[in-house]
Amino acid sequence: MPDLSSRSGHSASAPAPDGLCLLTVHAHPDDEASKGAPTLARYHAEGVRTVLVCCTGGEEGDLQNPSLREPGQPFHGLSPEEEKALLAEVRPGELARSADIIGFDEVVMLGYRDSGMKDSPANQHPDCFHMAPLDEAVGRLVAIIRRERPQVIITYGDDQRGYPHPDHVKVHDISGPAFDRAGDPEWYPELGEPWQPLKLYYTVWSKARLVAVHEGMLRHRGESPYDKDWLDRPGHDERITTKVEVGAYLWARSGALRAHATQVDPSEPWWFGLTDEQLAEVYPWEDWILARSLVGEPAPGVIEHDLFAGVRAAHEVHS
Repeated sequence: MPDLSSRSGHSASAPAPDGLCLLTVHAHPDDEASKGAPTLARYHAEGVRTVLVCCTGGEEGDLQNPSLREPGQPFHGLSPEEEKALLAEVRPGELARSADIIGFDEVVMLGYRDSGMKDSPANQHPDCFHMAPLDEAVGRLVAIIRRERPQVIITYGDDQRGYPHPDHVKVHDISGPAFDRAGDPEWYPELGEPWQPLKLYYTVWSKARLVAVHEGMLRHRGESPYDKDWLDRPGHDERITTKVEVGAYLWARSGALRAHATQVDPSEPWWFGLTDEQLAEVYPWEDWILARSLVGEPAPGVIEHDLFAGVRAAHEVHS
């Protein structure tokens, strides 16, 4: 089992035994910025320990910000091979800056190589996440869970048809088993004392949010990047169980996205078509799907507003 203590300049101190902890699992550097950054920033501000597990280094990413190829910029005049090498060099620093903005207390790299897009040659690289044996990859995540002791884990959903990147699929595939095995002393006894998380959530971009942002852009900008194909895509809104109010924390999303300068074009309306204030006006929530709970579930038709609903009461009993 590899050393999983590699962190991006964040504290290596262990959490208090009775402290609340939220752990989120992402595939690549920049995913933590686009999926849930305001929610994590809010919980960090409220005193919850927040931990990011990043499964790969994003080695197969492409330069998404064309302004960095202009004269005087770091990617000017580089060959495709040189560009790829420089990307791999700078992306860890971008991740560290993003994590600092969001406020993660801990960043842990799971240690795999980016698998690239589906059916690309990178899928067959022996060190890529896609090729990792399931039990091995689950074990790496279990080791982190047992050390960090989160009550709540965030991961990717079970329906990846919208963006079936092999690494996103693998994040989902390891998270459920890790949730179960972390508390089972029969699994990986060499990886520390068992710890059972209590809730597992899936990230989701709701159709309601898409429509609200689209209409907000039309109102504020007169145009929107969301065309009919986007608006006609099926959503998962009927599965949403939880809406977290994050209107005051949207700066975490925009700031963290900009920290990934190679991956995010700051002029792209997809990301920045609305200011933080405008987005807070049109859709001040982040949506989540409760996939597993050992502390009860909301009644049918009832929406949670706290990822730690049910956990806090149990925490107070044992504190």
